[in-house]
Amino acid sequence: MPKRGDWVLIHSQTLASEERAPQVPSDTKKIPLEMWIKGTLVQDGQIGAIVEIRTVTGRFESGTLLEVNPVYRHSFGEFVPQILEIGNRLQEALYGGAQNE
Repeated sequence: MPKRGDWVLIHSQTLASEERAPQVPSDTKKIPLEMWIKGTLVQDGQIGAIVEIRTVTGRFESGTLLEVNPVYRHSFGEFVPQILEIGNRLQEALYGGAQNE
């Protein structure tokens, strides 16, 4: 059970689709504006329950508790050998190669 002071991730809907600004593209306007935010629990909670958190900047936000001690799960993708070759060629063209580092 998540406890007060635990580092957590919450989710909330900031704007319903009909509340989106008129200048937002139509395909974007069809979906609500959502927010995922991290902070410390203000009081004990349960996964899936509405909880309040305090962010590192001191703001208080509420939303559905998703996880405790969240981690980053994104990456910049797989290694691309062509990008390494581009870097080597740029090094040569701009600075005369590795011997001039």
